[in-house]
This record gives sequence, C-alpha cells and structure tokens, in this order.
Amino acid sequence: MEYRKIKDDDDEDASDVESLKGKSHTVASSNIALATLGTGGSTERINWKRKGVVTCALTILTSSQAILIVWSKRAGKYEYSVTTANFLVETLKCALSLLALTRIWKNEGVTDDNRLSTTYDEVKVFPIPAALYLFKNLLQYYIFAYVDAPGYQILKNLNIISTGVLYRIILKKKLSEIQWAGFILLCCGCTTAQLNSNSDRVLQTSLPGWIMAIVMALLSGFAGVYTEAIIKRRPSRNINVQNFWLYVFGMVFNAVAIVFQDFDAVANKGFFHGYSFITVLMILNHALSGIAVSMVMKYADNIVKVYSTSVAMLLTAVVSVFLFNFHLSLAFFLGSTVVSVSVYLHSAGKLL
Repeated sequence: MEYRKIKDDDDEDASDVESLKGKSHTVASSNIALATLGTGGSTERINWKRKGVVTCALTILTSSQAILIVWSKRAGKYEYSVTTANFLVETLKCALSLLALTRIWKNEGVTDDNRLSTTYDEVKVFPIPAALYLFKNLLQYYIFAYVDAPGYQILKNLNIISTGVLYRIILKKKLSEIQWAGFILLCCGCTTAQLNSNSDRVLQTSLPGWIMAIVMALLSGFAGVYTEAIIKRRPSRNINVQNFWLYVFGMVFNAVAIVFQDFDAVANKGFFHGYSFITVLMILNHALSGIAVSMVMKYADNIVKVYSTSVAMLLTAVVSVFLFNFHLSLAFFLGSTVVSVSVYLHSAGKLL
C-alpha cells in the first residue's frame, strides 16, 4: 500500500511537471508569436515609410525636371552649354554608381559579379544605348522652343508606346489587349491636352514640336529596351557595374559633342560659362531622377511609378501657372486625366 501511494505521488508530481512544461511552452510560443508579429509590423512600417519617401522623391524630381530646364533659360535661350550640362549629368551618375559599388565592396567583398573589370564582349554593347541617350537628352533642351513644360510632361509619355512596340519587336514580348487599349487612350490623351481654343491653331504644340517628341520617344524606347536586353544577358551582374560602364560611354560621347558643338564657346568663355544656381539644380535633378527610378523598382513597385508620373503632370501644370503664366485649360486637365488612366492600364496589363 505504501509503495502504491508513493508511486501515485510520483505520478502526480510528474503530471505537474509536464503541466508546467506545457504552460511554459505555450507562454514561450505566445511570446515568439508576439515578437514575430511585432517584427513584421515594424518591417511593414519601415517598408511603407521607404515607399512613401521614394514616391515623393520621384514625383518631385519628375515634375521639376521640365520646370528647371525652362527656368534655366535667360531671355528665351540657354546661356550655358547644354553639352557640358549633359556631360556633368553623366559624370555625376557615374560617381553615384561608383559610390554604391564601394559600399557593396565594403559590405560583401569583391566578387565576379560586382567587380569593375570586364571583357571586350561585355562592354562593347554599351556604346549603342549611350549614343541614343545622348541624342535624346540633347533634344529635350531644344524641344522647349516649341512646347511648354506641362505639354512636355504630357508628350513625354509617348515613350510608353514606343517602348511597348519595341518590346514586341525586339524582345518578342506579347502585349495584352488592355495595354493596346492603353496605347490608344494615351494618343487620345496627348492630343486632347494639346487642344488650343485661343488661336487659329488646333493644337498648342506645332508640328516640329510633335516630331521632336516622337523622335525622343523612339530614342528613349529603343535605348531602354536595348539596355534591358543587355542586363538580361547576364542577370547576376551587379546593376551598378552595368550602369557605370553605360555612364562612362555617356561621358565619352558627351565630350565628343562638346568638341563638335560647343568647342569655341567652352574654349573662349570656360566650361561653366552661363551656369547659374538653377542650372546646377537641373543637373542634380537629371542625375538623381535615374537613381530614383531604380529605387522605385527596388523598394516599391511599378504602380508607384504610375502614380508619380500622373501627379507630376498635374504638379508641373500648377507650378507653371505661377512661374510661366501657363493657362490651365479644361482640355489640358481632361487630357492629362486620360493620359493618367492610360498609364495605369498599361501597368495593369503587365499583371495579366
């Protein structure tokens, strides 16, 4: 009897221990779950803050790009050399890429995918997009002789059409019916925004302005598609290395443009002749805009880029009312709304 009683007491003690273990395990699991929930919530808040910062930065940079180019004029012309401005933009972007690589080398070390040393076969493809971007970037200065800043923001969206068509031709990517519908709406929106009821001309932008806008769209679209094809040839290669070599060739081509177009002015007046505070802001804007787009693709998504583009069109128009006495007409508002919807449809069509 005493033996059975002792055994029963032992069983009860063991049961109590197991019960305590179970409670301890439950509490520990609850604490882990709470900790995980807290960490997830904190990460989500950080991601939202980061996405918000990137969105605001891209919107401000995009909307101010055309304004700064127009604002940098004096008496209707550029007193500085646009080729030297482009050269400094490429130089700054190259320096930013090198700075990003330096941080990567410090944190991760030098690997085959992030080292700057390359082969002729890898680097020989970069001169083509660099040359295309050179002509496109030079045209964006001269187009303002025929179009105002808000109109430029509208017409700049034509590169969506050229990019989509070239995707289909070069990369053999099939476009959805929604994307084709978006292209048609984009053409209608650009035309509506340019309607002019205050003069004998039907459209605000003259024929040379439209031709330059279309040429810029083709150059930008082809350069973008070609660059993507280069990147996808070696997807493991660090993007900063590829950008570095693209910007190096951009510097070389812009240096050649300086020699052929503005050599006398630079030699007689100096490299920075005609520069002002607005010119410096414009150069910083152009350099940081490319970085901002890359950050959107990394930290946010394409919808953010769509919203930034849409808000930037209206923001450019509103600011131009105060700076350049721009007349915000109903046609422009309706056209920019249609363009915003078409840009959204083009983005949504990629998800189908």
